[in-house]
Parts: sequence; structure tokens; C-alpha cells
Amino acid sequence: MRRRNLFSLATGMAMLATACSDGAGPAGPGTAVRGDTIRADILTDRTLYADTTYVISGFVHVANGATLTVQPGTRILGDADVLGSSLFIMRGAKIYAVGTESEPIVFTSSRPAGSRAPGDWGGLIIVGNGVINRSGTVLLEGSGTNQATNPAINYAGGSNNADDSGELRYVRIEFAGYATATDAELNALTLAAVGSGTRIEYVQTLAGLDDSFEFFGGAVDASHLVSYEAGDDHFDMSEGYQGRLQYLIGYQTRVLTPRTGAGSVSTDPQGIENDGCNGAGCAATPHSSTPLTTPVVANFTLVGRGDPGTAFTGAEIGMVLRRGTGGYYVNGVLSRWPGAGISVRDAATQQRITDGDMVLSNILVNESPVLFQPGQQAGVDPVTNNLELASSATLFASVPTAPTTAASIDWSPTPTAPQRAGGLAVFSGRIQAAAGPAVVGTAYRGAAAPDGPKWWANWTRYAVN
Repeated sequence: MRRRNLFSLATGMAMLATACSDGAGPAGPGTAVRGDTIRADILTDRTLYADTTYVISGFVHVANGATLTVQPGTRILGDADVLGSSLFIMRGAKIYAVGTESEPIVFTSSRPAGSRAPGDWGGLIIVGNGVINRSGTVLLEGSGTNQATNPAINYAGGSNNADDSGELRYVRIEFAGYATATDAELNALTLAAVGSGTRIEYVQTLAGLDDSFEFFGGAVDASHLVSYEAGDDHFDMSEGYQGRLQYLIGYQTRVLTPRTGAGSVSTDPQGIENDGCNGAGCAATPHSSTPLTTPVVANFTLVGRGDPGTAFTGAEIGMVLRRGTGGYYVNGVLSRWPGAGISVRDAATQQRITDGDMVLSNILVNESPVLFQPGQQAGVDPVTNNLELASSATLFASVPTAPTTAASIDWSPTPTAPQRAGGLAVFSGRIQAAAGPAVVGTAYRGAAAPDGPKWWANWTRYAVN
């Protein structure tokens, strides 16, 4: 595609409209906002400032050895006129995008509010030096379509699960997920072999065309993550991911409509979809590659579409565990998933339960037809593991089926909500060993503490376009 040589008037006007449309960041009435388009790779340290709105045009890479620092309140727009525009933090590079509750850092579409669509741009991709369980050359999905502008990125071969790629804090990523080729989608936030030295907390994705948060191997920890509307899965972990996640919100109310030519939405969006190893470079015995995918996922609230008005086809399940994944899933709430709450698939995944490498504990499944997808329970005893199937319509203070703004969403438990109790307050055994000090037990289930702080408020947004 022909690239523009000058910052276009149309893009500049869209940028200014977007900068002031939702109250985020420092822009306001009478505030002058400068514009800067970034087309070339970032080869040395650079800072992005809050008084400038930046446009990422094309595939921009922060190179090995360079650090990108982003000030609180900065807005970075993916150029919707250059398809797939994305920001890659390469292996050996770092990003420090540290916003605040009142001044989050926003990555969004260059189109003005009201005209934005899933797939308007690619997304934010971080590549670390962590370990994955696939050998050989493993190319980052979405890369490699053009060696000059979008070169292939191999994220295999890392050896340091403590690798440090920087920090994301109070960051929003909106309307991303462009598919650079068939079945080669970029995600809102891709974390490929990212190590535990990286710090990620208070990050929201909104209306991404593919997965909201995808973890390919590595061991990065994260907390306070929010996914509002996804084209595919809200949280996807695979290829030996061993990080620890706590306080996760996923919310699906509709089927997204992507921008023309950006790709298509999934037919089976899930709250969590976790895999062991699948594809080239995996062990000869199906799904037995090590390290196993064994995350700790605690205090998650994942809400689906409820009755979608179509016949059940096995899609739309709160949590799908398959292809030899393990992991420790505790203190969760899965609500309004029309297929089932949980699905434990295939013999390799069921063996993880037998071996003690997977634990499902203290999870509330609400307003779903069944606790487990039929035939996909793998001998998990709901009573022993404190897995509950309920039908309460009053779990949350305000979670409408058709929200209009973030102000209409309040994840606080109602006074009679069953998730106020029933949590695993003290970890022991394998859960404690895997959680370490990064994840703590709670007496409640879900991402919101009863009568506790509304940690998602003020910095998150909800919008259809």
C-alpha cells in the first residue's frame, strides 16, 4: 500500500477528535494537541510525551537494546489507513508505558469515536526471551507477510523466564486485532515468551478482533486485567506459559463487526482458552511438550452473552482447557455462558488432572445450562473441588446485557451475591507452590472484593465504535 509522506489533514482531525472524545489523558477544552507520525523502527531510546498524539503507521518495531518510554496520559493511534499498523517491542527491547488511574495511556484507532471498528489496526506485541515448549523456528502469528515492512519474527529459543521487557500499567488497547493473512491474526495484546521480570497490571482491551490477551509461553505475571468484547477469546494461554494472573474481568455481550477486510470473528469465543502445545515443533507424543502450560489464574470474573438466540453448537464456554494444558484455576466466577461453564478436553489434558498438574477449585458457574460441557468433565468432582452451579440473576451491582458506557458497569457483588463467600482463602499444596507470593487466596470468588475498592473504575472505557 502506498504510504503517505506527510501527516494528512484527515488523520490529524481524526486524531484531535479522538483525543478529546472520551475524557482520557490530558487533552481537554482549549488544550493544544500536537501530532507526530511514527513510520520507522525505533532503534534507540525514545520517549513519547503526553502533549503529543502519536500515530503508529505500518509495522513499527522497537529494536533490541532500545527502550520506549510513554508518559501518563499519552495517546497512540494505530493508523487505520495503513492496514495492520502495529507496535512491536522486540526481544531485548523494553517498553515503559506507565499511566495512572486519572491519566491512562491509550492505544486506539486513528478513526474518530463513533467510526472505529475491531481490526482498525494491529495491536501491541511484546517479544521476550522466555521459554516456550515448541522447538525450531516458531514465527509470531501475524508477522512475516512482507520481509521489508512486516518481517517474520521467531520467538522460539529463549532461555530466561525471568526476562524483563519493561512495564505496562494503566493502559488501554482498543479496536485492534487486524488479520495480516488468513488465520494469522494479531491480538490486542500479544505476549510472546515474555518473562517474569516484566510488570503488567491495570490493562484493558476493548473490541479487539482476535484474542484480547494472548500469552505464548514465558512466565510473565499480570494482575487487574479487563477485556470488554472480544472477537475471539478474552484470555488465551499456551506453549508452556507459566505465569500467575490475578483479578481478571472478561465481558462479552455481542458478536463484533470488524472493519472491512480486517478478518473475521470467531465462531466460538471463550472466556479462557488454554492449550499445551499444538503445531510444528511440539513433541511427537500429542500435547506432551514441556514445559507444560501451567498458569495460576485466580479471582476471575468472565461473563458471556447469555442466550444468544441461536441453537447451541458447543461454542461459547466460560473456560476451555485442552491439548495437554495444566494450571491452577481458583476463586472464579463464570456467568452467562450459553454452552457450559467449563470444558476439560482430550486425554492429555485429563492426564494433567490425574497427575495433579491441573486443579479447578472454588469456582461459581452461574446462569449456564451445565457446569461442565457434556463428556468433558474428566472425573473432576464438583463437591470436592467446591465447584458450584447456580442460577442467580443478581451477582453484580450493574452488568447490563447492553451497556452503553463504562459508568453503567459495576462488578461489585450485590449484598446477596453467592460469590461474596465460597473462596479459597488460604492456598496449600501445589496451588501454594505455584502461586508463591504473587497470588493470594481470598474468601470471595471473582475479581471484585465484596465492599472493596472498584479497581476497574475511572480508567477503563466501554464503547461500541
